[in-house]
Amino acid sequence: MDRKDKRRASGRTQEEDEVRSGKKRRPESGEESRRRRSSSAGRKRRKGAKGRGGAEQRAAQAQNYKKRKKKRTALNIVSTVVLVAAICVFVFSLYQLVMTLVPYYTGGQEYDKIRDLAITTDDNGQGFSVDFDVLLEQNPDTVAWIRFEEPSMINYPVVKSSDNSDYLTKTFVANDNKLGAIFMDYRNTSDFSDRNTFIYGHHLNVGGEMFSELLEYEDESFCQEHPNFYIYTPDGRVRTYTIFSAGIVKDTAENYNITYDSDEAFTKYLDLCRESSNYQVDVDLNAQSKIVSLSTCTNVRDDERFLVQGVLTEEVGGE
Repeated sequence: MDRKDKRRASGRTQEEDEVRSGKKRRPESGEESRRRRSSSAGRKRRKGAKGRGGAEQRAAQAQNYKKRKKKRTALNIVSTVVLVAAICVFVFSLYQLVMTLVPYYTGGQEYDKIRDLAITTDDNGQGFSVDFDVLLEQNPDTVAWIRFEEPSMINYPVVKSSDNSDYLTKTFVANDNKLGAIFMDYRNTSDFSDRNTFIYGHHLNVGGEMFSELLEYEDESFCQEHPNFYIYTPDGRVRTYTIFSAGIVKDTAENYNITYDSDEAFTKYLDLCRESSNYQVDVDLNAQSKIVSLSTCTNVRDDERFLVQGVLTEEVGGE
């Protein structure tokens, strides 16, 4: 039986047979056609939307990149400004530090040269003597030399001017320097014949020069170990002073009184100094005593001073 006979026997048409064999597509119904067109349109819309979404995403990414680049540029500018500012601050601070330290260094060298020129000792540091001719040649204001065995840094010429401000910022050889000089109160006589002779010196935060080391005498044990200091004068005399008072006082305190109307007034003054001392020292004091008062700042309060006072206990030499 051929194919036509089979179709006739099955009741199928040639078109149905072709559809069934795959040679021809089955005709779509109206509903199927609508679904196909709708699906195709949906795919196109999704594809279009996807294309539009990709473009928008790329545009957003480009915009974000520009923003990040702009932000990085701003941060780089800020970082550069901060770095330049930090370098400027560092350079300025270094300059300030150098300008602070240079006077200590140059002033210290100056006083070292003065000691080399004017001081003579033996190999053991004994036989201390001062060449006042050399000192007076360099500075006619020279009136004495003060020396401590300890603290040994206090080892300087003493000058005297017509006021108490000249040598605050001027060294022994008249150089402008914050170290200044060790100087006698202008109201005192230069030969240490007054009842109370005041000598002033700076307390420095760096280096320990001038009267900075006087503050060692805050400690009673230090005073017990090193009770004396020495004054040398151009007339060849060497005076030994034993410390009897050391403590902090106001710059307006009666401890800075330099004149006394009577023996009784001077005795009361000595009692006042003992009372204001950090500790008591067993040494004789009376109306005939001759004392030297060494004054420096505390660098804690502007109106405070550290005052170390010694009484004359020995005097040798003299022309």
